[in-house]
Amino acid sequence: MAYWPHLLLLVFILVLWFLDHRFPKAVDRAEENMLIFALISIMLVAFGQVVARYGFNTGWSAALEYNTVAFSWLILMGMSFGIKHGTHLGVDIVLNSVSSRTGKLLSLFGALGCMFYGLVLLDSAWVAALGVDVRGGAIEYWAKMYKVGIGAEELRYPAIFAEWFDLGTRDMRVDRWLILLILPISLAMLVFRSLQAFVAIWTGKRHHLISGHEAQDLIDENKDVLKD
Repeated sequence: MAYWPHLLLLVFILVLWFLDHRFPKAVDRAEENMLIFALISIMLVAFGQVVARYGFNTGWSAALEYNTVAFSWLILMGMSFGIKHGTHLGVDIVLNSVSSRTGKLLSLFGALGCMFYGLVLLDSAWVAALGVDVRGGAIEYWAKMYKVGIGAEELRYPAIFAEWFDLGTRDMRVDRWLILLILPISLAMLVFRSLQAFVAIWTGKRHHLISGHEAQDLIDENKDVLKD
């Protein structure tokens, strides 16, 4: 098994750590903008398909595949972003009902659980070394797609890109390994953000791994609206 994808991921995480340390606001903005772009593009493509289909009896044949891919990227990128900002929804009634020390231990355990989850999905070879019957992982699957060179079903490279960079598998289809690149990257980021959360909880800079309280936050923000 080739280990160059592991080394590239390690370099990516080290670069991300450096940028996160030196330019935290810029990194945060970049991650947030990627999520916003994915969400907006999904809405625009879906809306455009409705107009094209019912207004002009036409449409983009790759719209469904694009939205499926974009939604997958949105979810996978959002995993680490939610860990970073503590916005994942979760049940924290137990954490709030125990002592601060016990709550801290439970939060640390949760961060370790997220790291373990990401590492298993990223590469299960180390789990197999422990005697567990498992096969594959995101890195192995991506490397296989890179080696085979299968193209997407409907997504095509723009003609000008295909001419400039000699892209495409068959019929200028987007390479599937490009689409699946988010799998190892997002899982590596999930492990990295979980490790950051573990350190922050351990050092007292953060209390819990989760959770977002959007409903309660909205109530707190608008509780005085009707007073006037």
